[in-house]
Parts: sequence; C-alpha cells; structure tokens
Amino acid sequence: MTRGLRVSRLTAGLAAATVLCLTASGCVTVHGELEVLPGATESEAAQALKDFTAAYNAADKAYDPALDADRVTGSLGAINQAGLKARQTYSPDGNKAHEPLELTDATYIIPKKAGWPRWFLADTDSNRDEDGGKLDNRWLVVFVRSGPDALWKASYLGVVAPSQIPEFTLDEDGLATPVEPQNGELTVSPADLSIAYTEYLQKGTPDVFAPGTSTSVWRETRRTTRRAGFSYQYIDQPLTGGGFGPLGLRTEDGGALVFFSSKHFERQVTAKGLKPEVNADVKALMTGEVTNSLTKERVSSQLAHVPARGQASESGGRVRVLNRLPGLIAAKGD
Repeated sequence: MTRGLRVSRLTAGLAAATVLCLTASGCVTVHGELEVLPGATESEAAQALKDFTAAYNAADKAYDPALDADRVTGSLGAINQAGLKARQTYSPDGNKAHEPLELTDATYIIPKKAGWPRWFLADTDSNRDEDGGKLDNRWLVVFVRSGPDALWKASYLGVVAPSQIPEFTLDEDGLATPVEPQNGELTVSPADLSIAYTEYLQKGTPDVFAPGTSTSVWRETRRTTRRAGFSYQYIDQPLTGGGFGPLGLRTEDGGALVFFSSKHFERQVTAKGLKPEVNADVKALMTGEVTNSLTKERVSSQLAHVPARGQASESGGRVRVLNRLPGLIAAKGD
C-alpha cells in the first residue's frame, strides 16, 4: 500500500472560517443530551469522509470555495477557503490540473462523550504520493458536528508517518477517550498548547517542546533570515476559540494526541528603492498597496503528541509537534 503527500499540493488544495461553535469545555448540551455516547457510528463516519472528499474535489476542480464551505471548518476551513478564493481570482475557469483526491483504507477512531459538539478522527491513506509512493504517510482528518441536525465538517488535518501515530486508549467497545481541554495530567493541557507554542516561537520559552522542524528549527530559521535591504518581523498569536479549539485523544502511553491551531504574521520591510515580492496568491488576498512593506497572515494547525506529566519518553517528556499545516489567509501592503 502506498501512502504519501506532496506538501505543495496540500497547501495549494486543502490550503487554499469558523462556522462551528466549540466551547472551551469541549462539551455543549443540546436538547438535554447528557448521556455519554459514541461521537458517531462507523457508517456515519464513513459517509462524512465520503461527503467531504466529494465536496473538496468539486471545489478544487472549479476553484470555488462555495462548493465545500459547508464541509470544512476551523483552521482547515480557513486555509481551504482562503486558498480557493485566491485561485478563483486568477484562475476563474477552474483548476485545469485537477486530480481527484482519494482517501481510502480508513480507520475511524471515535471518542465517546456527552452532549455536543461530537467528533471523530479518520486515519486514512491518500493518493497524493510523492516519488511514486516512496513516502508512507497517513492523513489524519478530524470531523466535527455541532448538533443533531448539523453536517459533519472537517476541522483539522495532520499528515504523519504510521510510526508516529501512537496507540489510542480504547474501551471494551473500541471507543476512544477524549481529552478535556483543561486536563492537568499532561505536560501541557490542550487548552494551553496554542499559547505555549506561540510564546515559545516568540521567546524560546516555555521550554516544553521537543526540537524539530516545527519548533526549534523554524524558530532558528526565522531568527537568522537575512537579505540585503530587507528586514523581517514575526508575530505569533494563539487560536483557541470557536472551531479553532484543541481536540485530543488519550493514548496508551498515558499521554495524548492533540490537534491545535495558531496564527502567524510575517512582515517584510524594505529599504528605499526595494519592494517585497508579491506572488499570485498574496496579490489575490491582499488589501492595500505594497510600497515598502508587506504583511502576510497565516493560520496553522498542528498535530502534537503530549506526554503525561513526569512521563519518561523519547522526547524527554516534551511535547512533540508531529505535523504543521500552514496556509495564507490574508495579506496587507503598505
């Protein structure tokens, strides 16, 4: 079985909104439902994946964000909708290079919980393989539903090697255990992950993240970026409310696999006589006019393994960011 991903296609398609209401507690009571129930049945989960894939393909083929707007939300929705909007601007006749996305070999990890919203994780194989399928990645898609009459919407996507996916804690019925946002048994509670991550990128503290491409390497790259006549400024902000709230599942090692969101600004300021470069995507999403300054705004979703407090692990008890999916959502010229 081949599994993989071309990151450029991902950010050009799925990366190109929040229409789902998630609360900080992760539990909303609707119609008096307080009983702990599975988030979905397997057949419901399979249909949700099928509906999302069909809507995504229609939108990607036409470069029309309206065609999958009711099937995406949260950070994935913001990235997807902005990307499609941009491409519709400069390719109004649609995507002539469209290749249908296929998500197969799905396993559904379904947590049990009370009330709404409900959600589940689809562990899938993608046909977006690199180098003839030499990579062996899994696409982990989170689906959320805000109420009994609402549609299932994809809110998070993580792309990881199978070896990075931990074993989930399952009960006798095969149902997973969700992690409360304020859980204090983990090294960092899910509710605090976005705050800790953005503070780390800005200051280097708190020192709770394992070294990696989405943590120490990215921070150092930004710190050491140099170009004659250009200066670079970065601002990182947490995203924790509404459909951007964290979602996590307990793992057999005592920790949790958690999806969380963040927002990032990159400002380029040039010396007199120079201008920041503006590509087609930036131009399509930009307000103002570039003279000597350009600010790019991105939303990013992260997939992290968070160990339990005091837990010995290969990361030394630190949070491992397994995958990061960023997408441009706006730009401003000055």
